[in-house]
Amino acid sequence: MQAKERFKDRFKARFLAGALMLLAAQVAAAAEIKVLTAGAMREVVLAAIPEFEQATGHKVVVQNATAGALRQRIDAGEPVDVAVITPAALDELAAKGRIVPGSRVDLARVGVGVVIKLGAPLPEIGTVEAFKRTLLAAKSVAYIDPESGGSSGIYVARMLERLGIADAIRPKAVLVRGGYVAERVIKGEAEIGLHQISEILAVKDARLVGPLPAEIQNYTTYAAAIGAATTDAAAAKALIAILAGPSVETMLKARSMERAR
Repeated sequence: MQAKERFKDRFKARFLAGALMLLAAQVAAAAEIKVLTAGAMREVVLAAIPEFEQATGHKVVVQNATAGALRQRIDAGEPVDVAVITPAALDELAAKGRIVPGSRVDLARVGVGVVIKLGAPLPEIGTVEAFKRTLLAAKSVAYIDPESGGSSGIYVARMLERLGIADAIRPKAVLVRGGYVAERVIKGEAEIGLHQISEILAVKDARLVGPLPAEIQNYTTYAAAIGAATTDAAAAKALIAILAGPSVETMLKARSMERAR
């Protein structure tokens, strides 16, 4: 009996050790995937995370900023598993060895829109001339600071110059260094705002007046790629596949985004 009991004890000990080793292997296999994304794609990335985490067991950490700021961070050596910024920025980083060459997948594009506070009088922006009059009549106009590297801010600044109203808008401009322009509008810091539509729709109590007139509209395309410093390229590729797949279509449509052409 004693020999039998000793055998059972040894069997239990070995079984427990094996179970612990299996558990340790499972824990070790679970990775934390870091995603750096431009603000326009933030909600789409967040929508893809539950499917990815359930399928892989990995956890995703998301940080967002302007495309320019993220490009600088990655270029400076900040490790990232998946970067979601503009195709040009990703190609530049790939050439510098910061992004895996050939891993870029174009995801979606979005245009620029006009935002006001919910309940404020609806301005006229249906034509270029009406849009110009609206901006000139506004007490303050918010948009992303071009110096921060935001795609919409860079475009808006150039557009105001082309429309010949940059000098009139500059003294009353509320420049936003990252984040949602619409938040400044609903807080009363600006009467009207110009930002990418997906980021306007992400803010409660903000009202999207509409897109810029077609003649002056600008679309920014966003793409995803694998960071050269990733420790799990397969997981990064799997997340990008979800971002490029059908499960995020509802979120893209909800943010007035369309697949990249």
